[in-house]
Amino acid sequence: MSTGHDDALKAVEGSLDRPSAARVYDYFLGGSTNYAIDRAFAEQVRERVPLIGEYCTTSRQFLGRAVRRCTELGIRQFVDIGSGLPTEGNVHDVADEARPEHDTRVVYVDNEPIALAHSTLLLADTADPDRHQAIAGDLLQPAQLWERVRDTGLIDHSEPVALLVNAVLHFIKDEQGPDSLLAFYRDLLPPGSLLVLSQMTNENPVSEQERQALADLVDYYENTTNPGQLRTTAEFARFFGDWELIEPGLVYAPAWHPDEATLFAAVPSESRVLGGVARKPGA
Repeated sequence: MSTGHDDALKAVEGSLDRPSAARVYDYFLGGSTNYAIDRAFAEQVRERVPLIGEYCTTSRQFLGRAVRRCTELGIRQFVDIGSGLPTEGNVHDVADEARPEHDTRVVYVDNEPIALAHSTLLLADTADPDRHQAIAGDLLQPAQLWERVRDTGLIDHSEPVALLVNAVLHFIKDEQGPDSLLAFYRDLLPPGSLLVLSQMTNENPVSEQERQALADLVDYYENTTNPGQLRTTAEFARFFGDWELIEPGLVYAPAWHPDEATLFAAVPSESRVLGGVARKPGA
């Protein structure tokens, strides 16, 4: 086994005394790359927000539909920032299914060592190393992150790129400067590139009970390594800058090109997840 795999195994083994946000998300998605400590934490969260698992699934489903749409629009290369653990509906799996030519390239980026360690192990079994790589990088350090993306050699910056930031921005507070971060990424991408964003929202709760549950969710994560901020549609829309939203625009995620598997398709606002895809002008 390679040194990289040895290091990855050590990182995983050394993480079992505390919950991993990426493994908790994997648990909510029905995955198997999680441990008792992750499951216990997840169930504590579920006690406060009973539909949290469905919200996570909604985010993941949106990602898959967005990747398929990106391939239909001619995109062949993807950068997934905050990718977490490889699990059901991986970007490279969706892209390869949509493109039987298997000519798409994917760079997964995450700042959590445990997620990267699991990615190193799991991608070795499910991916093509000539087209798919997982690297360490932090959304909050854009210059360093993008240098590492360039170093993979997988992304041709003369061609459009799909930048995916799915279910991540609700872990970035306004005081951390998400506006300048997203502006940096938008500026460096070539014309015709697509920006795929989603995050949880606290907009229009259906009851006082739901409003309190969403507030409790924010308070709960305030005491973890992943504090965050829910946003309304208007507050979230600014992250697309002057890029043109492709139809149907910025909507509740289940209303974005739903298919037969889409949760909350009948009442998208109950999903608590916003999503949209925008194109950089000038192509």
